[in-house]
Amino acid sequence: MLEFIRNHKRLTQIILLVFIIPSFIFVGVEGYKRLGDGDAVAKVAGKSITQQEWDNAQREQAERLRQRAAMQGQPFDSKWIESPRFKWTVLQNMITKRVLVATLAKENLTVPEQVVLQKIREIPGLIGPDGKLNEARYKEALAAQGLTPEGHFALMGQDMAMQQIAAPVEFSSFEPKAVISRVWNLFEQEREVQRLVFDAAAYRGKVKVTDEDLNAFYKAHEAQFTIPEHADVELVVLDMPTVAKSVTISDADLQSYYTQNKERFSIPEERRAQHILIAAAKNAPESEKEEARKKAEGILAQLKADPSRFAELAKANSDDPGSAGKGGDLGYFTRGKMVKPFNDAVFGMKKGDISDLVETDFGYHIIVVTDIKPAVAKPLAQVKDSVMQELKRQQTNRKFAEMSETFSNMVYEKPDSLKPVADALKLTIHSFQNLARDPAVAARQNPLLSNPKLLQAVFSDDAIKGKHNTEAIEVAPQVFVSARIVKHYPAELMPFEKVRQAVTAQVTSEKAMEMAKAAGEAELARLKEGGAPSGFSQGIMVSRQKISMAGRADMAPIMKADVSKLPAYTGVAIAPNGYVIYRITKVVTPQKADKNLREMMGRQMTNVMAQQELGAYLEYLKEQADVEILVKNPEDEPAEAVPGNAG
Repeated sequence: MLEFIRNHKRLTQIILLVFIIPSFIFVGVEGYKRLGDGDAVAKVAGKSITQQEWDNAQREQAERLRQRAAMQGQPFDSKWIESPRFKWTVLQNMITKRVLVATLAKENLTVPEQVVLQKIREIPGLIGPDGKLNEARYKEALAAQGLTPEGHFALMGQDMAMQQIAAPVEFSSFEPKAVISRVWNLFEQEREVQRLVFDAAAYRGKVKVTDEDLNAFYKAHEAQFTIPEHADVELVVLDMPTVAKSVTISDADLQSYYTQNKERFSIPEERRAQHILIAAAKNAPESEKEEARKKAEGILAQLKADPSRFAELAKANSDDPGSAGKGGDLGYFTRGKMVKPFNDAVFGMKKGDISDLVETDFGYHIIVVTDIKPAVAKPLAQVKDSVMQELKRQQTNRKFAEMSETFSNMVYEKPDSLKPVADALKLTIHSFQNLARDPAVAARQNPLLSNPKLLQAVFSDDAIKGKHNTEAIEVAPQVFVSARIVKHYPAELMPFEKVRQAVTAQVTSEKAMEMAKAAGEAELARLKEGGAPSGFSQGIMVSRQKISMAGRADMAPIMKADVSKLPAYTGVAIAPNGYVIYRITKVVTPQKADKNLREMMGRQMTNVMAQQELGAYLEYLKEQADVEILVKNPEDEPAEAVPGNAG
């Protein structure tokens, strides 16, 4: 997959624009087609979300994130898609989307098809030099995601309709100017500060460490001095790029596929039409619809008497603002680009025909077909690259399914070695030394090794004692791995004498820190009681906007300090370095504010407020939709303890 992205960056950019950017961003991505019933993990308005739907949605979202990272040339965080938070977020997004879909149905919210079509036309890269939608490129981008134009149109329409729910909440939010001004003043406020540091290093010479101290620390921190369980392993990987290398397409296959799908690689038939719309909303009263129908019938009668008046009558009567001024002209369009009744009428007429009344959700139309451009088949030589890519993708998917089944069966049926499956499928056996059970440590060797399911299988009793292959594990979308332990090393506590020096250093450091803190706190108490200050550094001006000290860690205690009476004192322990006392001698609020920065802060605060209000509104909708979550939040599950390394 990543190789495909590197070789087809332009197409990948369009795919991302088609599927990620227009998507309802706070809802996330949910599968468009679902298979199987599975066990319910949640219910929305009595309708189940199954475990398989949840799994599919995780894979689809992960693949989109992977594609986006590849397109942007950024590393892909495989640990994130395996994390409990990612899985739970996907489920919450699925629930939110189901709730919004139910709300759309309840409120009868829809988006006109012409508006959806225009939105699709605005996707960069899909419009050709002639100003028309590049049908072939659009279909290719959709096919890469297993979608049809109809499926994508429905998805876009649904997402745009959902935005009708969100927009009123998001765009009605505002932050009072007084609040913005107050926050800004705090942001810009400057304080003159002096520092007095009690360096822990200065107390190391005063620390006395006994054998009892060392033994107590060693026993209390055994995990820190334990070499974690690890193993030398072999593994084989089956992924799409590997399979793709083994797929070859013959000229005969190419010709056959082109012949069977010639329509898809052709310039479709286009028709040009004019229309007159007499508006009548779908949910309008019958009396209003009847009045609109009678008006349309009167205009139709005039046209039958004199067809040459079509443009004149359209300008005078049509309720379609986009075409009325042009005499009702809609330009050229292909089959399926208009609402179904309108589409069926246009493509069932001959050039010059005037239709009877055509009723749609928008009202009554009178249509005349003014021109017809027949479909034109593109020769194979012209579309060879597109045909080749599509055919190879299909055959690669088919072969991957076959090979993954063989892979799964062989690593199970021949459990004592990975060589049989590697030889049969022409895969490489990879070796890794000192693989740790900790995913974070394993990831340093190879991101694939950090998969929790793989690590759990590698360090299972069967794999350790029997040296058997693990089952085939899908560590990422369309990436299967099986591993086998070559040598296992149990966790081992290092002897005290071997780590005595490290224990001594840590105990000394802790005791020195305690002494520095005690001295600092005593001095702080003396100063607060009115004692004379001594040893402080030269004063410097600091603020939340201009951080000129060590960083934000220094800023917090300074800016939180009570400055109602100056000088003000505050202190903080900064382990393992020591203790710092801050003496605040002056507070200054600038008289002139940076207008641009203040406006930016106002927008940011409004955006934060809008997101909070939208989140609250979505929670309200969830309550109304009777949401029931049937599984535990994976983040609430206790994590397995991981021993630390000896320092």
